Amino acid sequence: MEMFDYLIVGAGYAGSVLAERLARGSGKKVLIVDRRPHIAGNAYDHFDDAGLLVHKYGPHIFHTNSKEVFDYLTRFTEWRQYQHQVLAFVDGQLVPIPINLDTINKLYGLNLNSFEMDQFLASRAEKVEKVRTSEDVVVSKVGRELYEKFFRGYTRKQWGLDPSELDSQVTARVPTRTNRDSRYFTDSYQSMPKFGFTRMFANMLDHPNIKVMLNTDYREIKDVIPYRELIFSGPVDEYFDYQYGKLPYRCLEFKHETLNQALYQPVAVINYPNDYTFTRVTEFKHLTGQEHAKTSIVYEFSRADGDPYYPIPRPENAELYKKYQTLAEQTPNVHFVGRLATYRYYNMDQVVAQALTLYSHICGCNRAEAMAMKTEPRVTTITFPATLVHSNGNGNGNGNGHHSNGKGNGNGNGNGNGNGHGVRLANGNGNGSCRTRNRRKSKVAIPDRDH
Repeated sequence: MEMFDYLIVGAGYAGSVLAERLARGSGKKVLIVDRRPHIAGNAYDHFDDAGLLVHKYGPHIFHTNSKEVFDYLTRFTEWRQYQHQVLAFVDGQLVPIPINLDTINKLYGLNLNSFEMDQFLASRAEKVEKVRTSEDVVVSKVGRELYEKFFRGYTRKQWGLDPSELDSQVTARVPTRTNRDSRYFTDSYQSMPKFGFTRMFANMLDHPNIKVMLNTDYREIKDVIPYRELIFSGPVDEYFDYQYGKLPYRCLEFKHETLNQALYQPVAVINYPNDYTFTRVTEFKHLTGQEHAKTSIVYEFSRADGDPYYPIPRPENAELYKKYQTLAEQTPNVHFVGRLATYRYYNMDQVVAQALTLYSHICGCNRAEAMAMKTEPRVTTITFPATLVHSNGNGNGNGNGHHSNGKGNGNGNGNGNGNGHGVRLANGNGNGSCRTRNRRKSKVAIPDRDH
């Protein structure tokens, strides 16, 4: 049985980037497995029954400040420029989020400028001696009224906890602006893969040294298929059979709908911090740029149970993870990478960067050198006499030769009436006759997948 250099668990960003680099960069043989029926992890997109490109697991918007990460992914996709905008449904109207000058002016019927906006927020901000929780972060910047309108309800729906119970990092990610910049992100690179995320992943994994197994739990094959090292991007607590108990995650549920109208809402995402049970509604045509008579939306609900999405940032959870981290560091020939394996919330670009860093450690060089590394599959040259048969040839020989396309149009053992058009590898002594041409020694270069 074929020996793989690496068994990689998970075909999302972490696993796919490492599979590509190990195969194309180092010439390693890689088997990548995923329990889902598709590659691309949570970034998986596909065409629905109406022909609309949708994100199965909610909106994924690529943004990064890393030229290195952007240039790496550009090897596998063209890009569509896209600046993400989000509105929030507050007090019966749609206003920009993150909070900016237009948000305040529209919400309160004011006409402030940027300087006045600073004063407005400062007059409402509460003094917090030591910022510990997500509530502390927000009320110290914008005050309690805006905290209640925009953050508290949304956070309670999203996390199942009050912001006062969550680490400060949750809301620290959301800025407040005193200008009219309505972009959700301000990163240097903001784009969407022109033909979708799944196509980008397919290009990444398109290498003769990479084999992909879907609908497969790695535990079903890890003792059957030989490999030298394991790269694990699944839940770290699951890998160690929940030895210290389960790490808490927040899960998501999605309700997709196709509507018989061109557009449903003015921007890709609308947040609902205080109304309804769902947290947000996404319309995919804004993200993809697809032109279609219909449109597709998804309602997003946060749940306590289901597939793990977001590590819950609380001190006791961080302490529990440290126990698993210690086990991971003590496990030889196993590398843990990605959101679930390192119990951290990462954006897509951060997972790519983490995977590239791990690859550089594996190959013992810096990240720039690791990204530049490239090897080609070995080539085996086979020399044989070849006879090209015309499509109207009529061979009745009883030789031991076989047809290059198997038993397709002519019998491979030379016992049939060969009406095929191809190359006969003539090893036998056939008694039949056929019209031939270009009888010569031929060399065929075949990528060698066994080395």
